[in-house]
Amino acid sequence: MQQALQNHKPVSGPSAVDCVIIGVNSEKTLERCIRSILEGSYPADLIRIFYADGGSTDRSTTIARQFTGVTVLELNPEYPTPGLGRNAGWKAGSAPFVQFLDSDTIMDPSWLALSAKTMHENPELGAVRGYRREMHPERSFYNWLGDLEWNDRPGLCQSFGGDVLIRRKALEETGGYDENLVGGEDPELGWRISRAGWKILMLDALMTRHDLAMLKASQYLRRAYRSGYGFAAVQTRIAPTGDSFWKAEQRRITTKGGGFIAGVAGALLIPLLQHNLRGTILSLLSLAGGLFLLFKPRITKVGQFMREQQLNRTDAKKYAWHCSLVVLPQLFGIIRYHAGQLTGNPLRNRRNTLKTGLSTTKA
Repeated sequence: MQQALQNHKPVSGPSAVDCVIIGVNSEKTLERCIRSILEGSYPADLIRIFYADGGSTDRSTTIARQFTGVTVLELNPEYPTPGLGRNAGWKAGSAPFVQFLDSDTIMDPSWLALSAKTMHENPELGAVRGYRREMHPERSFYNWLGDLEWNDRPGLCQSFGGDVLIRRKALEETGGYDENLVGGEDPELGWRISRAGWKILMLDALMTRHDLAMLKASQYLRRAYRSGYGFAAVQTRIAPTGDSFWKAEQRRITTKGGGFIAGVAGALLIPLLQHNLRGTILSLLSLAGGLFLLFKPRITKVGQFMREQQLNRTDAKKYAWHCSLVVLPQLFGIIRYHAGQLTGNPLRNRRNTLKTGLSTTKA
């Protein structure tokens, strides 16, 4: 880790840290999130906790106020976004470092001591992240996927997720989070922090444990749909700069998903236009081409996933199925973004549909 960084300086002492938690209808998870911060190894007198509530109708704000020293920010926006809550939290504080957390996470007791020390020693760092591990990956295929995909390899990286320690100066220079994004707001800020000249470091250490609580296919499809929407929204913002951030991901989705749909459409339409053997052959070729584009990861990349993700063959096959099929809901998310731009009707979060849950039911 240290070999990748420059300007190493000694630490004079621990710095104050603002911990910003965001949530909507998070009564099932908020208390344990707050307790994980208070019960950690970092000096309690150097921590200030801000809970930014996006308009809960449950007991979330009441739970937060039970803790001395927790500042509750009731936002009540018509259309809540993660960026609104996170910006309200860090702007309410003044500490040099800001730890962002989602309300359905538990912070590791030693994380703040390690991450703040790392930031102190390396003033060129704008943000530090660690591993986010799922609490119950065994309870569903979808939880297992989340545990696999939250994390990156240790070292310098381009972006971060919802749990991250950010230097206040980097937030002030970039303006913080985009408050209009309903997905992709964390990587988008990471991109702007990197563009401003700061470095982002992934530490080889546990940062948080998370309860995705994803037990149904409908939850998985909705999440994939929103991730596609986020890819399109963020790439549209970044494209004018000429940077390729997320360009390859969006191209992969449109090529694979769009190619599959085009292949199936061709297989259905060609026989209507050519009622002969040639039409049948072309129809089968169109279908085969669409299927190959969609299932290429499942067909050709199992060995690659075994090496890169350190998976056994069975798990690598499961992951390959995901990589093959996830592009379809993601493609519809991309289409939804551009349709919203044309009609002036973007995708919005609604307070009464947002809540955190617990993986208490076996899949």
